[in-house]
Formats: sequence, structure tokens, C-alpha cells
Amino acid sequence: MNKLVRAAQTSQSLSLAAMEEASRFGLREADIEHLLLALVISDQSAGNALRSLGLDLERARRAVEEQHDAQLATLGIDVSLPEAGRIVFHETDGYTWTPRALDLIAKSGGRGKGGDAAAVLRELIAEPSGLITDLLRRLDTTPDVLIERLDQYDSPTEMTTPAAAKVKGRIAGSTETFVSAPLDAVSAFLADPMRIPEWEPSIGAIERAAQNAALGTAWEGTPPTRYPNGKPVKIKPQFRRRSIERIAAGHRDEIAWSFGYPDVTRGSSVLTEFTLIETIGGTQVRLSRSWSRRQGWRGLLAWPLRPIQNFVVWITLFQTGSAISRKFR
Repeated sequence: MNKLVRAAQTSQSLSLAAMEEASRFGLREADIEHLLLALVISDQSAGNALRSLGLDLERARRAVEEQHDAQLATLGIDVSLPEAGRIVFHETDGYTWTPRALDLIAKSGGRGKGGDAAAVLRELIAEPSGLITDLLRRLDTTPDVLIERLDQYDSPTEMTTPAAAKVKGRIAGSTETFVSAPLDAVSAFLADPMRIPEWEPSIGAIERAAQNAALGTAWEGTPPTRYPNGKPVKIKPQFRRRSIERIAAGHRDEIAWSFGYPDVTRGSSVLTEFTLIETIGGTQVRLSRSWSRRQGWRGLLAWPLRPIQNFVVWITLFQTGSAISRKFR
């Protein structure tokens, strides 16, 4: 993966997580402390380094809140900030970075720098305001200790970046995401058919049936009728039903679902697979998604659209991974 793509994907994932954290306080501007929180749950080497020092999301959030209260007290302001609520970023709009956070992210992709999460963390540690140093002190560590630990984790073999999976006859892609929850909890969430609408963007509701989630069990789903922000969704008649089938069962760390459109002629089912791995502070989730390529002359006509297809695979994987991560935060 080239540096430009890696930097763009890193920026996208960190921006989403940071702005989600800002939204818990009703803020529309994400700053460097929210960037630190995003790095704590990064699936790249920066997140591994932070979590290996015991800097989990709960502790980091508490340190940020304590730091904000301390700053107000220094100014002689005797007032508590509003308590954090749930993440509402995906239901609202109008979010942006503060200038210093935006500048920091841009620097991480400069000449001689990787543009990945590790590069962002190095820039964050060197940020001159002293805020990150104070936060690290509250988290019982120091910039020097964190840099030393990051050096240990920051290697090509430790990085996890979205990749195109080569599957004969199918359009496929894969990526990874970190979830700050135990493997059993993540497995139970992903294996529950009634919770599919919480992570699969194309499913709004599941028809309840007196069935368990055994191998081969099928359900019928319907697409969302409204976007998260409340706007109505226009749906063509042939896309108003989804077939859903559990096609892998028996292992808590391997889960697979097949989604189809039963009313679409020559429609292709979409296979979504999860592999769960226990890791420091939570669970690493490997996601892959694939569907059949068109054959014959239709396939030839579709060839120029392959880059667009690959982007669609990546964006759907990104949305799914983000939704799973958000559910446990």
C-alpha cells in the first residue's frame, strides 16, 4: 500500500473515531485530546503501543475529563463540564478539526514520515502545548516511555491496513478494526441475527422468528427507511427484501453471514466474514466482504469499473468496522 493511500485511510479512521468522541460532549470540533482517544483504539501499531502501557479507552477518557476540569479550575472557574453521553456523530453533522489538530495530521504525512497512526502519535507527543504531556502524566506514563514503546511496536509486520483479497471469480476486500471489548462479548454481538442492523448498513430490521442462529438458518430483513440523521431513504421495490443466512457456526472466533436480494434477477449474494483475535485491551476483528463478479461479456463491460468496485468494498468494510467499534464505546 502506498503512502498516500495509507495516510488517507489513517486520516479517515482517526477522524471518525475522534469526532465520535467529541460528539459525546455535544462538541462539533475535535481537538488533539480527541485524537489521542482515537489513537488508543487504533488497530495499527500506535494503538497497540498505547494499550500495552495500560492506556485503555476508559482510562484515557477519564484523564481527558479530569484535565478539562483542572484547566477550568486554573482559570478560577468553579463549574463542571456536562457529563458525557452516547456517541451521536453518525446522527448529526457539521463536525471538523481544530486548526492545530488538522495541522498535526498534515505534518504526519510530510516528507520522510509515514502518514500512518504511528506517525500521527509521534507528532501528537511532540505537540508543544503540553496538553498531551499532562494527559500522559495522568495516565502514569511519559512521552519518553511512550516513544520507546512505540519504537518496539512500529514495524511493517505490526501494521494492519485494508487490503484487497484475491478470490477467484469474486470482488473481495478485507480490513481490520480494534474493538475495546472481550472476544466473547464481540462474538455474541456478531453472532446474534437480531443485532445485524446495528452493524450492517443495508439492514434496517430483521423479521423475528422462533429460530436460533444455527448453521443454515435463514431470516428475512428489510432495508433502513431512514438515514441516521432522520432523512427518508428511497428504496426501489426489488431491494425491499433481504435474505440473511448464517453460513459459519460452531466457533466463537469465526462468524460469517450471507446477504442477498431475493427479488433481484441475477442478484449476487454478499458474503461478510469475521475472524476474532484476542489482543491487548480488547479484540482485533478481521473483516472480509465479497460477492460474485459478472461473467461473460457483462464482466468485460464491468472491467473499467473495478476501481469503483474496490472502493465500494473498502467503504462498506469501513462502515461495518466503525459500527462494531462504536457499539462497545
